[in-house]
Amino acid sequence: MRIAALDDDALQLQLLEQVVREAGHSCHTFLKGTALQQALRRESFDLLLVDWELPDIAGTEVVRWVREQVSKELPIIFITHRSEEADIVEGLSCGADDFMIKPVRAAELRARMSALLRRAYPLSAQSVLNFGPYRFHTATNGIEIDGKPVEVTHREYTLALTLFQNQGRLLSRDHLREVVWGHNSEVQSRSLDTHVSRLRNLLNLRAGQPYSISAIYGYGYRLDVPETETTSVA
Repeated sequence: MRIAALDDDALQLQLLEQVVREAGHSCHTFLKGTALQQALRRESFDLLLVDWELPDIAGTEVVRWVREQVSKELPIIFITHRSEEADIVEGLSCGADDFMIKPVRAAELRARMSALLRRAYPLSAQSVLNFGPYRFHTATNGIEIDGKPVEVTHREYTLALTLFQNQGRLLSRDHLREVVWGHNSEVQSRSLDTHVSRLRNLLNLRAGQPYSISAIYGYGYRLDVPETETTSVA
């Protein structure tokens, strides 16, 4: 998963980054609220860790902005020195999903992140996943359409599954590159476009079809699905 951490304390950010990476996720750090806001205009993340006291804008304002401008579902955890009941109520009321008081305990943070990520992205990686006529076999990295197998590479499978698991959600180019090629990979942008183009052809995800991949200029890609789409886990 791709996680953003916001805190004006560089040492605190290092701690958060370490915990996030040890939990198996990628972490992108920000020292100012406006820097995170700017990033969210061109990037997508799976979870946000937000400090309250910032040098430029209050963490509560950042969370409200995210809920109004970015997503009402994106998981957010407040991490702050504030510990009064009124602060906790305000933090949760402005749109955060969870609230942690500093100093952060690594095991607790990992557990809270895991709980929120399971709730927000509930599809099991150990199951056969069905999306309308599409079936993903996670054990073999195989895809079927109406019961007929489609030959895909490992990266094509990973990209397709990521899009289907986030159907209707706009994912940034960097987000998709990290998922498919890894956080430290310096793959060229054109490689992502080539893989998306192949998926459109292999899985019939072209414009005008019930399931289609839309490109959002300057941002990334989104899988558009029928309004009646349902997902099942076998």
